[in-house]
Amino acid sequence: MADGGTAAAPESDAALGRRAQILATEHWGLLAARGTAQSEVLTRITIFLTLVSAGLVTMGLLGQVSRFSGWFSPAMLAILAFLCVIGLMTQLRVVNVAEEEMMYVVAMNRLRGAYVDLDPHVREVFLAAVTDDEAGMERTYSFLRRRSVFSHLFGSSPVLIMVVNACVYGLLAGALVDVVAEVGWAVAAGVVVGLVWALVSMRSGYAHYRDTWRDYTPRRSSGAVAYRDG
Repeated sequence: MADGGTAAAPESDAALGRRAQILATEHWGLLAARGTAQSEVLTRITIFLTLVSAGLVTMGLLGQVSRFSGWFSPAMLAILAFLCVIGLMTQLRVVNVAEEEMMYVVAMNRLRGAYVDLDPHVREVFLAAVTDDEAGMERTYSFLRRRSVFSHLFGSSPVLIMVVNACVYGLLAGALVDVVAEVGWAVAAGVVVGLVWALVSMRSGYAHYRDTWRDYTPRRSSGAVAYRDG
């Protein structure tokens, strides 16, 4: 209501059209940035997995040539250390892109809510969420059915890289212990280091995810928006 108690004048079609154009431009910009980030991280993952495969093949060939003695151990440790460095860099980038992906989805949810403000009738057409809270993000990621936490988590690229890195770091730890101890101790050390790496990485990723949502204030809450499913 205006100060004089009268209803505010409706906005002109030109103003509404200009706002819709601005929102659409921002939406397309977010889509382009999201696609670029996904393409880049998939390339990084492919490079890393290729290096891991090549490194293991190289160690096998070096082992046959050296009969797994002499200079083989230093060469093996150098290859594994290199893979660990590349693996850490890849994991950090994959986790960052996963956060960016979530950021783009939330931003587009907020824009979708702005479309509803312009024309409330389009709400019934949208399957993706019009709210920019955590529940809205989850709906946009899977708006036909609710996915289990296990399916979403263990099917993600960050967890894939964490598992591969756990194996690589475990191999490096086992190789280091094998230089000074028996094989049994080397295997045990590799298993322990691999499990610790995987658990710490997943725990750190989850804590970062929770911190992100705790510090973010959504514009719309899913509890205040009613969807028509079916």
